[in-house]
Amino acid sequence: MTQLPQILKTLYAHFTRLSWDALLVLVALHLLISYAAIRVFESGEITETVAFWYYYIVTVTTTGYGDIVPKTAGGRMVTTLWIMPMGIMLFTASLAKFIQFIADRWRKRMRGEADYSYLQGHIVILGWQGLRTRRMVLEIVADVGAASREIVLCSTKEIENPMPEQLKFVRDKALSDAALHRRAGSAGAAVIIVLGHDDNDTLAAALAAASVNRHAHVVAHFEQQSFGDLLTAHCPRAETMVSLSIEMMVRAALDPGSSRVHRDLVSVMGGQNNFSLRVPADAPVLRYGALLQTLKQQHNATLIAMAQDTGGSELRPNAAGDAEVKPGTVLYYIAAQRLNPAQVNWRAVALHVTNVDYTLTR
Repeated sequence: MTQLPQILKTLYAHFTRLSWDALLVLVALHLLISYAAIRVFESGEITETVAFWYYYIVTVTTTGYGDIVPKTAGGRMVTTLWIMPMGIMLFTASLAKFIQFIADRWRKRMRGEADYSYLQGHIVILGWQGLRTRRMVLEIVADVGAASREIVLCSTKEIENPMPEQLKFVRDKALSDAALHRRAGSAGAAVIIVLGHDDNDTLAAALAAASVNRHAHVVAHFEQQSFGDLLTAHCPRAETMVSLSIEMMVRAALDPGSSRVHRDLVSVMGGQNNFSLRVPADAPVLRYGALLQTLKQQHNATLIAMAQDTGGSELRPNAAGDAEVKPGTVLYYIAAQRLNPAQVNWRAVALHVTNVDYTLTR
């Protein structure tokens, strides 16, 4: 008897190392054997299938309500020597295994080992640059957070998920690695943002992303224009951002306060921001001047430019008042919050066109 505790500990250790399939088989066998043994010694309610299932669960979970109990000596011995010790052992082993499973999944997600290939329409960020990327994430969440769009951060650094409340996290050896893009769900992403540790890393990652997803909007940041030109030469739909720090310094020097205006317009948390929207396919042909006045009067939004598509081709900042705005045109405007195309009465803008003095908007 002195060896019984050690035997039970050894059995418990073996149980916790079993696979889920093996553990479920043992639970099922224990339940069936227990039911058969109780039927040998007992009669009445406890032998009914549903009642015994209830009695079994109450017993092995140590709840012990006592409303259904064995009444014979044999039934009580079966419960004492078989159902309770083995059942409690199997229950605690299953519970420990489940908790371990949850903990392993959490650690796996924190370490960037999880698989998010099932995601669709999400945002993938390639590269972690500390405070720069953190700021980027906060801007995205502030802008599209209401839509609950998932964000997957990919990194090659030996870190855990730096923003677990806002991000899903994938880590691998290279940002251009096919396995990283598979686990990040790059093939189903709507937007892919690339910010590698240098321009070579950014270029390789952007090309890899474009190769697995031919529909996503790819945005990449470079320090040198030549790398941006190389990316657009291979992937014309990609949008490249090149550092404008020197240009902004000159503008701030010649036009004091320009840097503050620029910072406010590119930050959704600044009050006013630069947004875009596409004119619906069923909208009539409009005039830029009429649209400028309508957006300002009805939505307090300032129209600043238009382009042929989301890539910004044929961009026309401060277009002439009589310039045609056709369905599918992308409009860029300044406002406190993003406008939904359905909020704009496009046909009313077309009717308003005859009242616009275009000489004011040329």
